[in-house]
Amino acid sequence: MTTLSRTLVTERLTLRPGTAADADTTWGYRRLDSVNEWLSGPPADLDGYRETFREPTRLAETVVVELLPELGGGLVGDLMLRVGDAWAQTLVVEQARGRQVELGWALDPAHTGHGYASEAVAALIDYCFDELAVHRIVAECFLANESSWRLMERVGMRRESHTRDDALHRSGRWLDSVGYAVLRREHRAR
Repeated sequence: MTTLSRTLVTERLTLRPGTAADADTTWGYRRLDSVNEWLSGPPADLDGYRETFREPTRLAETVVVELLPELGGGLVGDLMLRVGDAWAQTLVVEQARGRQVELGWALDPAHTGHGYASEAVAALIDYCFDELAVHRIVAECFLANESSWRLMERVGMRRESHTRDDALHRSGRWLDSVGYAVLRREHRAR
C-alpha cells in the first residue's frame, strides 16, 4: 500500500507513487553533495541505496515528481508522504489515527529555480487535506537549509519551532532545526 493512492497532475507536473524502478534515477541526484548535505545520508554505493530505497515502508511513503511529457518529461525529484497518528489522550486515540502527515523532499538540482518544488508540495498538501482528511501537516529541516524552510513558507506553512543545536550533522557540527506546520482550517482559509 502506498500513501499516495492515485497519480496527481498539476499544471506542469505528475506526482505518482514511487516504484522500485525509481531507485537508480533518484540515486543520481540524492548522492550529490548539494542534495545529500541535508539528508540523513545515502548508502555508499548504488546497490546499498537500491536496497534502502526498495524497503517496503520507505517505498510506500515515496512520491515521485516528473515533468509532464509535453514539457520534456523526466524525474524532477521525490517527496516523502508519511501518514501518522496525531497525539491524543487515551479516550480519543482512535480519532487521532492517521490524522497527521509529515512531508519531506529532495529535488534534482538540475530542476531547481523553476517553482517545481512549490507546485509539487502544494499539490500534495491539497491531497492530504482533501483526500486523506488529515488535521495537520508538518515538516522539519536544518535552519541552514534555507531553500527548504522557504519552500515551507511559500506553501503556507508556519514556523512552530526553532531548536538550538539539536541535530548533529555529519560535518561534526551541531545545527539548529526548524519545524513547520499547517492545519486543515488554516489551509482552507487561504
